Amino acid sequence: MLSGLLRIASASMGIPMTEDQAAQFAAYHAMLTAANASMNLTRVPEDPREAADRNYLDSIAPLAQGFPAAKRAIDVGSGAGFPGIPLSIMLPGVHFTLMDALQKRVAFLQSAIDALHLNAEAVHFRSEDAARTPELRERFDVAVARAVAPMNVLCELLLPFVRVGGRMLAMKGPNLDDELRDAERALAILGGAVERVIDLPIPGRDWNHRGVWIVKVSPTPDKYPRRAGMPEKRPLI
Repeated sequence: MLSGLLRIASASMGIPMTEDQAAQFAAYHAMLTAANASMNLTRVPEDPREAADRNYLDSIAPLAQGFPAAKRAIDVGSGAGFPGIPLSIMLPGVHFTLMDALQKRVAFLQSAIDALHLNAEAVHFRSEDAARTPELRERFDVAVARAVAPMNVLCELLLPFVRVGGRMLAMKGPNLDDELRDAERALAILGGAVERVIDLPIPGRDWNHRGVWIVKVSPTPDKYPRRAGMPEKRPLI
């Protein structure tokens, strides 16, 4: 039932989904539901339509507006895998790194990646620490996050991972314009510039979900991100 709902709804969003991809989503949902019973990874709606809309369609909604050419992408603060696993299912040619600071979530993410045969890996890091490692700093074409932090904080957590010329995607709600105003100084410091704001509608829902693509125009200064916890405690404003 879930796979059929996803294929119909994604098609109406202008995002073609194959039967195999829909089956991957159904398998992921089953894994998430089972794991959530013991690990409390995230709220999983019992109603298939609610699960489809809130977890899966919401994660892939940016694809209706196009996705940059990319070989490597990182999902920062992936949690139970949103949006990284749904995007990895839909974009098999992009290698996704799913990063989270909690080991039990990383273990679940890697088990899902392995079971679904995704072009992805899960890593256990705080973003502030990960962005200082040479293997990860400014190595990605795209960095994404969904409902992780305010924009001025999120820019410090994501932009250090993005190569110059790459992009950051923040998936947000109705307060995006205010958040972008508050993030103007952070963007200037960290080497980012707003490229475009997009609407992220879900069929049949009145949610005012929006996103912003930020292009990396210059390298992030070496002092950023600051040590773990500082971006949240003292945002760049």
